[in-house]
Amino acid sequence: MTTLLHIDSSVLPGEASSSRSVAAAFRRAWEEQHPQGTVVHRDLAAAPVPHITAAAWSAGYIAPSDRTPEQSAAFAARVELIEELEQADAVLIGAPMHNFSIPSTLKAWLDNVFLLGRTAGESPSAQGTPVTVIASRGGSYAPGTPREGFEFVQNYLEAVLERSLGLDLDFIVPELTLAPRNPAMAELVPLYEVSRERAFEEATAKAQELAKRFAA
Repeated sequence: MTTLLHIDSSVLPGEASSSRSVAAAFRRAWEEQHPQGTVVHRDLAAAPVPHITAAAWSAGYIAPSDRTPEQSAAFAARVELIEELEQADAVLIGAPMHNFSIPSTLKAWLDNVFLLGRTAGESPSAQGTPVTVIASRGGSYAPGTPREGFEFVQNYLEAVLERSLGLDLDFIVPELTLAPRNPAMAELVPLYEVSRERAFEEATAKAQELAKRFAA
């Protein structure tokens, strides 16, 4: 039986959010292939995880017997998130661009699951787990565009998810999502529609590809 860890972080609900919509398409395709599987869904906008505190951070580097009650409680909350990551066969993350970077709620989740000596370091405990990130954005920050240098979502997540946690990272990038709502971007609507359709196709194809990998 397979387990998908699904993380949403957009502040927008349902179909108003491109990252949620594309992630939902991935999840549907995944569940069609794994009807008996488990999906662990964390909606970080609806139920944010705690930001890292001194107690939660320091508890990860001292023996359990030496922790204060505050440290033990804070670390237990981190362990729950870490174990969800470790036990997942695949991970799906909705990571819309908020002011050129990821939502603070997603950063909080990453800070909780990033533990040197366990999930990060020489032998990361979730190493090799496939993770698909839906990195939606209102404009375009692709190479060659005027705002290429403002892209801090993919670069950051590559550093954390791939290089530090050792996950097998893949991006799906729906872009120009503000075009239908911003009159100044009206001429870009056709490009937005192409990008959106491609993102849905890639999400379905990626979910099916992973399903075949686990069925093999």
